[in-house]
Amino acid sequence: MELLSNLAELHTTELGVIRIKRNLSLDCADIVEWCREQISSPDADIERKGKNWYITINGCIITVNAYSYTIITAHKLRKER
Repeated sequence: MELLSNLAELHTTELGVIRIKRNLSLDCADIVEWCREQISSPDADIERKGKNWYITINGCIITVNAYSYTIITAHKLRKER
């Protein structure tokens, strides 16, 4: 899969780090490495829709731009009503 073969290209912005930490309540030093580990997990459900990859794992969704490999955001899955 294209995303998995380009994990080394994965990166985010300073604001992206802040947004991901806040949305997922994470306290980890390297957000990009954390995302890499989640994406490369055998349990990750990876789907491409248009210009983005959406990775669903452990109750959260990580959004990655398909062209630049920028981690745009990540958030917790909403519970179905």
